[in-house]
Amino acid sequence: MEINRLEGIIEAILFTMGNSVELSRIAAAIEHDEATTRKIIYNMMDKYEAQDRGIRIIELENSFQMCTKTEMYEYLIRIAKQPRRYTLTDVQLETLSIIAYKQPVTKLEIEKIRGVKSDHAVNKLIEYNLVCELGRLDAPGRPLLFGTTEEFLRRFSVHSLDELPSPNPEQVENFKTEAEEEAQLKLKV
Repeated sequence: MEINRLEGIIEAILFTMGNSVELSRIAAAIEHDEATTRKIIYNMMDKYEAQDRGIRIIELENSFQMCTKTEMYEYLIRIAKQPRRYTLTDVQLETLSIIAYKQPVTKLEIEKIRGVKSDHAVNKLIEYNLVCELGRLDAPGRPLLFGTTEEFLRRFSVHSLDELPSPNPEQVENFKTEAEEEAQLKLKV
């Protein structure tokens, strides 16, 4: 009976908070250690999957959040009529990948890698809540530092940045070679 009560408390916390809640805060609320709390939450996650519920609990960097299963989106769309959906352009995806792999990163560093201005792309990514300002670099001009958000993790279905795929070393070398050749061509012109 105790486990059902604890699951009910955790469910209420995650439902009410809406956003992700750190494991330590959940553990403190139910007055149990983090390892036990994590086991209870994992058990709840398994139950939701087994019962084919419309919701699920996801883990995001040692935090948990209740959300709707993606299979239910079409039904939500029927209710909402005009869901707020956006499509990332190639420029935005390129900028987002630079930020994800290099964070914290300044706009100047992003523009150095891309070779063009990135103001619009960064601003759109902030608007979509995929990127946020992380502070300022301790350097002349104190440029803003950017990084990814929890929303980025949710949208790309990863629990933490450690799960991002590693670049293929061969591809990295090819990219470097192409960039050097391109730079040489620009110097000749």
